[in-house]
Amino acid sequence: MRVSRSTIRLVLFYALALALAAFALEWLQYQYFLKSYPVEIYIVIIAVAFAAMGLWVGNRLSTRQAKGPFERNDAALKSLGISAREMEVLEALAAGQSNKEIARLLGISPNTVKTHIAHLFEKLQVNGRIRAIDEARSLRLIP
Repeated sequence: MRVSRSTIRLVLFYALALALAAFALEWLQYQYFLKSYPVEIYIVIIAVAFAAMGLWVGNRLSTRQAKGPFERNDAALKSLGISAREMEVLEALAAGQSNKEIARLLGISPNTVKTHIAHLFEKLQVNGRIRAIDEARSLRLIP
């Protein structure tokens, strides 16, 4: 799995923010403010802060859905040399179907499905179903 620099920076920023928050709470512990209120209030404040930061990071790291109808990247399809039958197999893979289900759906043998999947792995330069689907989505071969 490839991790982009922006993702690494975001995670490091999140970790730094949490460390700074912990430091600030330690510092405030010796101040009059913390001694004035029950501990439960501070626990709630910390929980809300962690939840807000978690939601923010989750929102930043989640993939965005493209607006409008899906348009297949025909240039990438041609450059990779993926056949129409391999595209049908890839779409069925993305739908979560097993080799036997794909074979039944397309009217071919399970061994032929395995061959198509092996060709897809080679053409997409991946070594697993999930990575093949992720790569195909990133190339806009499947929605």
